[in-house]
Amino acid sequence: MPDKNTPAKKTAAKKTPEGNASGAKSTTGKATAPARISVAKTYKLYVGGKFPRSESGRVYPVTDARGEFVANAAHASRKDLRDAVVAARKAFGGWSSATAYNRGQVLYRVAEVMEGRREQFAAEVAASEGVPIAAARSIVDTAIDRWVWYAGWTDKIATVLGAANPVAGPYFSFTVPEPTGVVGVLAPQASSLLGLVSVVAPVLATGSTAVVVSSAERPLPAITLSEVLATSDVPGGVVNVLTGRASELGSWLAGHADVDALDPTGADVEARVELARSAAGTVKRVLTVPDAEPDWTTAPDIARLRRYLEAKTVWHPLGV
Repeated sequence: MPDKNTPAKKTAAKKTPEGNASGAKSTTGKATAPARISVAKTYKLYVGGKFPRSESGRVYPVTDARGEFVANAAHASRKDLRDAVVAARKAFGGWSSATAYNRGQVLYRVAEVMEGRREQFAAEVAASEGVPIAAARSIVDTAIDRWVWYAGWTDKIATVLGAANPVAGPYFSFTVPEPTGVVGVLAPQASSLLGLVSVVAPVLATGSTAVVVSSAERPLPAITLSEVLATSDVPGGVVNVLTGRASELGSWLAGHADVDALDPTGADVEARVELARSAAGTVKRVLTVPDAEPDWTTAPDIARLRRYLEAKTVWHPLGV
């Protein structure tokens, strides 16, 4: 019997024939860690300043330009679209009544937050559009600059597009531009970030609110932009981002009675005729867009701001 003061001998753990407890063995005979399975992210919608799941529970796979799986995106339903329109209408009063200077500050803040996530945007644009990372950074920089450009226009719209009208009588006559209301935007399909910013920023600059259907195949930059909007000073509901198919959501957006205008840029050329026909039933404005997707890198034009404005003319007697 061994003495209790004698140290006990350590018993070596018995190895498996493969060389370790997990059974993994490299070609050199050394133990290796088991392969890790990455956790795929499932992105949500952006509605009313929150990130809800799709009411339908549907998702669809998002791939990069090489066809490799990247993540899952929510597939928005008709109920999701109705919720987004309700959120946009609710936010319209506060956003349209904010001072033009304040709206400019908010849009500039969006540019600031995007600048801080520049590399993430560049990586997503490069993966989505299949462009080199240097070209993707240039696209992101242009998108940021576009926010700044529209931010600078917010407090100049009334001066440039408004007027004091000459009249033959004892009256003052003023024409004042006012925001259209809730605008449905079918975002460009090819330009996942710059095209998206180019169609959304002027809506916000004029004081309207937006329900945006992102590029179906390239939604990640739009999803990241919605995260930027949520963490900047944009009030909830001013911009609502839905991921899904423009061919499915577009017709519902065109026929919705509480949508005041529709930008069909992201729809097929053939589908735009049907969208205009559906929109006629609710007498909403449908923007005229070129058949081919434009070059979004060209300088923006004030004409895009005019599309989201209504002219209100006021007559007032002199001396009253």
